[in-house]
Amino acid sequence: MSGQEDITRRELIQISAVTTVAALTAPAARASDPTPRFFSKNEFAVVDELTELIIPADDHSPGARAAQVAAYIDARLAEAFEEEQRQEWRTGLQRINALSQEMHGRSFMDGSPEQRIELLTRISRNEPEGQNPEERFFRLLKVSTVHAYYTSKIGIHQEMEYKGNVLLKDFVGYDAT
Repeated sequence: MSGQEDITRRELIQISAVTTVAALTAPAARASDPTPRFFSKNEFAVVDELTELIIPADDHSPGARAAQVAAYIDARLAEAFEEEQRQEWRTGLQRINALSQEMHGRSFMDGSPEQRIELLTRISRNEPEGQNPEERFFRLLKVSTVHAYYTSKIGIHQEMEYKGNVLLKDFVGYDAT
């Protein structure tokens, strides 16, 4: 290994310990305490709305809000080692509100559903090669939303309909012979 891949044994143990504790405590903390740990209540509301716009509830499964995606992101940022990660989110949310003011003369949460979607459409237009700060923030927001949703119980079991390890009577894959 070389460059940024080099980590010490001590760092590896610290990362493992934090990951284990976070995995064991985060779901219980989210379920019992809806108070954001990193975001302000206003920032949390914006993240919750943005994630729901990215993965909305539909006839097949609940959306990001039901899967508590914003709470997951909040918990990860509260535990983040690097201040840069936290600042990236704070700055991104400030840009969302500034852009909403520019486009509609009001904050993101004060905008109508149509105005919120219009803003989201605008910041996603150059994905994945975002050209400006809000477009780059959209990429971070989307990746975080998808990861949190598809690792949640709702994403795994309701959206993807994962049934667990079950015996398949017929092979449903591709035969390469």
